[in-house]
Amino acid sequence: MKLEELHEKMTHVASAENAKADAVVFAESAESLAAALASRAGAVLTTSELAGESADERIVVVTNPRLEFAKFAQKIAPQREAFVHPSASVDAMAKIGARVYVAAGAVVEANAVLGDDVTLGAGAKVLAGVVLGNRVLVQAGAVLGGLGFGYVRDAATGEYTLFPQQGELVIEDDVEIGANSTIDRGALGETRIGKGTKIDNLVHIGHNVRVGRNVVIAAQVGISGSCVIEDGAVLAGQVGISDHCHIGPGVILGGQAGVFRGATVKGPGQMFAGTPAEPIKDMLKSLARLRRLK
Repeated sequence: MKLEELHEKMTHVASAENAKADAVVFAESAESLAAALASRAGAVLTTSELAGESADERIVVVTNPRLEFAKFAQKIAPQREAFVHPSASVDAMAKIGARVYVAAGAVVEANAVLGDDVTLGAGAKVLAGVVLGNRVLVQAGAVLGGLGFGYVRDAATGEYTLFPQQGELVIEDDVEIGANSTIDRGALGETRIGKGTKIDNLVHIGHNVRVGRNVVIAAQVGISGSCVIEDGAVLAGQVGISDHCHIGPGVILGGQAGVFRGATVKGPGQMFAGTPAEPIKDMLKSLARLRRLK
């Protein structure tokens, strides 16, 4: 079977265990291919190396089976129509694009801008001055455009005064933001999240942060104010980044990595780990030395 035939013959995606005759499955190993071919699936996405000389007509040879599987799933997904739940609050001064879906309890304040095909989950909040591009997904409970955590201390009294937090938050096209994540507006300028970036649940991004395109940020990451995260970076779970840091393009920060104030981390495709974050080989050497001290 050819890739372009899938849309004519298949109606959904499934695992090999649950597949029916009109389902697409994928295989990335010899074991998963054997399971897929033993199933009732109507089409099996796999590589030419794994397919070999198999004569099974259900095989569809592709370069990246998982990617093509995901693309097919998106293409067949039902398209939502414009909808605002009765319990949602959308201010009349907000600018709303076409086919926007606003779930129960969501809030869109005055002067917020939502592009076409935006989805807001239950209880999500888009505050004044926030701009969402097209096809942005905001999951339940996320808050976009809150005040940044910026204060000025009076040395004489010890009191703190809030520094003006009156900038914007701009979310570019095709960004996805997980449940209960928060992204602050800029102080005097803007906070910006680049096109195609994917943000997991329970992530906090502070004021004036600039996140590039196609960045992946996993759960429980915290990014302090005025940081720059360049295109293609990957931040694993519980990474902590202090203020005014610069994470270079394609950098991978491993789980629980810590980056100290003002630091620059560069090296496309290189993984950094530990606190302070360093190349993972160096971090493992440091751990080995510590263990030898026992």
